[in-house]
Amino acid sequence: MSALKVRIKFAKEGIMRFIGHLDMMRYFQKAFRRSGIDIQYSQGYSPHQLISFAAPLGVGLTSTGEYMDIVMGECPSSDELVRRINEQMVDGVRILSAVALPDDSKNAMSIVTTADYRLTFRENMAPDFELASAIGRFMAQNEIMVTKKTKKSEKTMDIKPMIHAFYAEEQGCFMNVATGSTQNLKPEQVMAELYRFMDREFDPFAIYIHRLETYGTDMKTLENYGGRIE
Repeated sequence: MSALKVRIKFAKEGIMRFIGHLDMMRYFQKAFRRSGIDIQYSQGYSPHQLISFAAPLGVGLTSTGEYMDIVMGECPSSDELVRRINEQMVDGVRILSAVALPDDSKNAMSIVTTADYRLTFRENMAPDFELASAIGRFMAQNEIMVTKKTKKSEKTMDIKPMIHAFYAEEQGCFMNVATGSTQNLKPEQVMAELYRFMDREFDPFAIYIHRLETYGTDMKTLENYGGRIE
């Protein structure tokens, strides 16, 4: 039986934002089994479902731009596949689309380069400075140097090339930043540096972070690498 690579787009919202990546993996494994879809398994002593996620979402963040790749045998249409999986979803997780990928396509994790985020402030926790002006001056710097600490060392790097868009909106701000295995910049780190630039203390609990979309190497959304299953 031939195998088909399928890319699934899903949303993670509400209370499910507090569920970590490993628990989400287990959740989907059980949901796929209950749905009865013909998902394929690895070979060997400990077979597991062939699932890979694009860019795991941090705990506490919501998203309408999450992706995973699965390998299937018999596969229904895109609409039927979305319907069957959604029947097993809990509140806070929704399957948005399913597309078939070419046989030679790379997995989602390996091609992710950037993601869009919308940040909004909790009630009475907006900054005490004018956000649009502050972002303009922040991004006008020639470089934005930060020090990343690990267990073994410290590394100083310029994160400005990793911020592709950053501007104020009515309730907060929008940003597109580097995301993926090669470069990865968290939106909360950008906000922390903005506050430091403004000589303010940043409270990470002051903001809600929502991932809007995830893009591949040529700024295509990950679902646009495939086509509908009819």
